Amino acid sequence: MVKKRGRPRKKEVQQIEEQKKEIKKAIKRDYLFAVGRRKEAVARVRYYLKKEGETEINSRKLSEFFPTFTLQQIVKKPLEVVKLKIGSFSIRVKGGGKRGQAESISLGIARVLEKYDSNLRSPLKKAGLLSRDARIKERKKYGLKRARRAPQWQKR
Repeated sequence: MVKKRGRPRKKEVQQIEEQKKEIKKAIKRDYLFAVGRRKEAVARVRYYLKKEGETEINSRKLSEFFPTFTLQQIVKKPLEVVKLKIGSFSIRVKGGGKRGQAESISLGIARVLEKYDSNLRSPLKKAGLLSRDARIKERKKYGLKRARRAPQWQKR
């Protein structure tokens, strides 16, 4: 049994209008933009709509920037989930280590794809690619050697 819905809710209408505005802005500037973060790494991702080409990360090819296969797979995962070929992405990433950078790029690409087509949200969400991993390094506390490591203590 299919439920019939009347007119769309205000929130839905607002979301659709915002998406349309975002796409219009993107068409004016030829790309969609999103930011992905993980630990200390921040990736600024641009998805060029009209241009065909390879993914550039800090002006280098993907295979050059991430020589290991596992890191390349992390970056390509959002595209594999939605079954898209690699489009023309320009990515600026800084901070953190290689793994954190790869995961931040993955989040940025997933967010850009969601902006590009809202129907891609559910497969990306199911794959867990739209959620920001909030785990970061715990700060060092005074009186301790590290975040939780206390100095050696002798009873006698």
